[in-house]
Amino acid sequence: MILVDKALEQREKAGKPVRVALVGAGFMARGVALQIVLAVPGMRLVAVANRHLAGARRAYAEAGVHDVASVETAAQLEDAVARGRYAVTQDAMALCEADGIDAIIEVTGAVEHSAHVALKAIEHGKHLILMNAELDGTVGPILKVYADRAGVIVTNVDGDQPGVIMNLYRFVKGIGVRPVLCGNIKGLQDPYRNPTTQEGFAKKWDQNPQMVTSFADGTKISFEQAIVANATGMRVAKRGMFGPSVAAGTPIQDAAKLFPLEALLDGPGIVDYVVGAAPNPGIFVLGTQDHPAQKHYLNLYKLGEGPIYCFYTPYHLCHFEVPNTVARAVLFGDATIAPLGAPQVDVVATAKVDLSAGDVIDGLGGYKTYGQAENSDVAHEQNLLPIGLAEGCRVRHAVPRDQVLTYADVQVPAGRLSDKLRAEQNAYFATAKVPAV
Repeated sequence: MILVDKALEQREKAGKPVRVALVGAGFMARGVALQIVLAVPGMRLVAVANRHLAGARRAYAEAGVHDVASVETAAQLEDAVARGRYAVTQDAMALCEADGIDAIIEVTGAVEHSAHVALKAIEHGKHLILMNAELDGTVGPILKVYADRAGVIVTNVDGDQPGVIMNLYRFVKGIGVRPVLCGNIKGLQDPYRNPTTQEGFAKKWDQNPQMVTSFADGTKISFEQAIVANATGMRVAKRGMFGPSVAAGTPIQDAAKLFPLEALLDGPGIVDYVVGAAPNPGIFVLGTQDHPAQKHYLNLYKLGEGPIYCFYTPYHLCHFEVPNTVARAVLFGDATIAPLGAPQVDVVATAKVDLSAGDVIDGLGGYKTYGQAENSDVAHEQNLLPIGLAEGCRVRHAVPRDQVLTYADVQVPAGRLSDKLRAEQNAYFATAKVPAV
């Protein structure tokens, strides 16, 4: 967004930088910290919260900042911010409660803990920047309701695929072409990958094996495309999406022809993905245009004769672009990507292995389940278990591999905020009866 750089320059000249706090200090969070500290005049990373202070200190140290204050309370944090000192804490709630902070960036990938952070940030008037598709895809629509009431922005991010897709979607729609598919380009899709199979890749890139597994087994892309659907009103054409595979390096313009035309043109459009196409790891939007003169111009501009036109972005630059989202939210009141209203697509838990009675489901990117995108009305009609709420659930009886789990298949842990928010979301949007938890 070209306005952002000039707006941040003005904040820098005025001595009033956008003040940001970061929750999480993992691989991606450290990249965000590095980018803000080194490359974004007009924005200041005032604090980092992490379960372990060493991780928070590392995020600053990798950005060249070594003089940081350890704080335990919101009052101590406010004092550090007022004195221009960077701060680290183990208490994410202190970041949410403290004055002197404009926006919270949540970068943990967790659901239950992040739900507490999200509500507390909104309650205290902070804009909420989610680099957390898992939370967004589970309870994002109800968080948007809370944010609207509080007069703050809740948004996912530029740089990650959903934000890049939404930027392109808005561009395509803005030039008068009707978007009919919002797509993601993947290099690998195997629902049976687990932290053991992905350990080598994770170690090579200094990443978490569970997070890497969620990329490989389809859970992550299901969440990403679900939040795109929720932001555009699109749906999935089938459970799990089409996800055609092509020979490595196949141009996306050719790969896009594998989607059935009727699935694109009938209804509000779909979200989906392709495996193996180039440019990888880019994103694409398919659109259609009926006006004969406009079709002639599009053909002249090398987009073909139609009826489907392929637009794409050849990369997504993750942490490099996150500050753009912060600036858009704080300075312009513009969400990069946020739910329109009622959820359109959910991510449902599917058995990765044969499950036995008494098994406790592990976390996202684990050994026991993977996620599939399913239309929300179907998920509610069939009482399907959202994978964002599956961790910690105890299996009541045997469930074979590849079977989608329902609430009747599991015992849900008591007292979780994420379940409460999900029940609120169901009731608020009247999508179905609220499952008993």
